[in-house]
Amino acid sequence: MRNVERYPVEGPNALWQVYRTVSRVKSVRNFVFIQLARYCPILPVKNWIYRRVLGMKVGRHTAFALMVMVDVFFPERISVGDNSIIGYNSTLLTHEYLIKEYRLGDIRIGSNVMIGANVTVLPGVTIGDGAVIAAGAVVHKDVAPGARVGGNPLRELGVTGNGLDEERN
Repeated sequence: MRNVERYPVEGPNALWQVYRTVSRVKSVRNFVFIQLARYCPILPVKNWIYRRVLGMKVGRHTAFALMVMVDVFFPERISVGDNSIIGYNSTLLTHEYLIKEYRLGDIRIGSNVMIGANVTVLPGVTIGDGAVIAAGAVVHKDVAPGARVGGNPLRELGVTGNGLDEERN
């Protein structure tokens, strides 16, 4: 189960009221730097933006591929361990704005984690060390260390120690 904080709203939907929860200046600043990082081919520069400008916790030798989209409103709620890879065009969301409430939750990604291309990680999720997330997955619940998961809905594919094993049938 995801670990999220829930905040009810009255009146228009929660997304319409987003600037009651996060400032416009922070949103615009984050948007600009996230777009720079998305297109930046130099990993140390990209990680510097994530750490120093956006306040994320990013471990040593962690690689964010081209076009990764981190949460624009609350990127500081994302932490990634050492030597992990976040695949092309993946999305890391720490917020959900719904009709009658909004939710916030930290994303914790361990060390030596491999996240494939086009994965969406939802708020409040922890991904354990050594886990492998298949391309296109929607991570809506915690993933155990060493687990291999994929799909939507997310399901276990097997257990691996290094992310190099072939998929089990």
